[in-house]
Amino acid sequence: MPDLVIQPSVRPLFGSVPVPADKSITHRAILLAGIASGRSRIRGNTLGEDNRATLGALRALGVGVEEPTPGELLIEGKGLSGLTAPAAPIDCGNSGTTMRLLAGILAAQPFTTILVGDASLSKRPMERVAKPLRLRGARIEGRLDPRRVGEITAPLEIGPLRPPHALCGIEYDQPVASAQVKSALLLSGLYAPDATYVREPLVSRDHTERMLSALGVPIRTAGSMVELDPSGWSGEIPALDLEVPGDISAASFLLAAAQLVPESRVTVRRVGWNPTRTGIFEALRDMDGVFAMEAKGEVMAEPIGDLHASPATLRASRIGGEIAARSIDEIPILCALAARAHGVTEIYDAAELRVKESDRIAVMAEVLRAFGVRCEERRDGMLIEGRPDRPLDAAGVSSHGDHRIAMAAAVLALCADGPSRVRDAACIATSFPRFVGTLRALGATIEVDEGAP
Repeated sequence: MPDLVIQPSVRPLFGSVPVPADKSITHRAILLAGIASGRSRIRGNTLGEDNRATLGALRALGVGVEEPTPGELLIEGKGLSGLTAPAAPIDCGNSGTTMRLLAGILAAQPFTTILVGDASLSKRPMERVAKPLRLRGARIEGRLDPRRVGEITAPLEIGPLRPPHALCGIEYDQPVASAQVKSALLLSGLYAPDATYVREPLVSRDHTERMLSALGVPIRTAGSMVELDPSGWSGEIPALDLEVPGDISAASFLLAAAQLVPESRVTVRRVGWNPTRTGIFEALRDMDGVFAMEAKGEVMAEPIGDLHASPATLRASRIGGEIAARSIDEIPILCALAARAHGVTEIYDAAELRVKESDRIAVMAEVLRAFGVRCEERRDGMLIEGRPDRPLDAAGVSSHGDHRIAMAAAVLALCADGPSRVRDAACIATSFPRFVGTLRALGATIEVDEGAP
């Protein structure tokens, strides 16, 4: 597995760069294109491995996919009832979004599908999506998790739902806000004759709702409640023509680097800033971060624009509640910013980080300590004592196979007193395949050690 060797920054980061297509939006666009009627065209900058797992799943289900040019997909939709049984288990790789959203569609199919994943995905909790789908009549079985009573993990065996059986309507209150579970229920609701209602304790990202609405599916939202009522709907999803905006989660690493490296000026172009994903902006404002947003319109009900960032004298803050929910994927890079802020930053209400690609609370605490930053791990977050007035300690850290940990560590390394090493960095391709090249284009000095054991 390659390592990254990052030199401390000796010059500003400067430039205007793109980031990969929004991973969350791309997952949903690919899946909806597969069950749409007609040929869909989806364009975006650089597909990561997670999105390619979703694309591979569609191919396994009999959907025709072409890639005529880099970043362009042509998908021949099969309609709601046109998917076919896969010849082998479908490999979701490291992508929990692929597995959970796909479960919603597969729950209504008249054939059996087995979903598998890599070692990390095979440890992630799946009862949270299996339970509500079972409540509406689906058949889902998984491997019992020996670490957690009542929990299952992949492999998941889903279906069949044989005619004349159909999924029933459901009213479901989610115990924890989860866009993946909500989306699985809404996608399964496309196949149910009666309404689907989902309530959350906090509003999670709403890309599925926006996309379904833009495609004419009868969906309504009221606060944290979503209703999909198919009565009067044709049951047909039109083909998509979509240029996916840039991923705000990927952009956050570049924005953070610009805050930390003196005299930097960085612009990230055409980024999606869906309000359910902009907790990172509010957290940055609370820390006195320096950035600006330049609106560029909307794409399929998703606001987009350019982001401009420059160095800041950061102060400690408290990150929790709704802001934590709307920046859950950005918490690792917020930890990196907290490491250079004046005072003690408290992160709370982030227990969901324990069941991501790694235990991001424990692993991020390990990374911070390696760079000489004092921190205290808590059940649902941590306390971080900033070290703003002197360089961080050069460190060698492990990514633990987690792309967001690897990128957060690389940004921290820009502030160290010598070269740092991020081990097992291949995982970055999960979401940001050109991360190293993008940082180099901005002026960072990073080597890829392909010979690392």
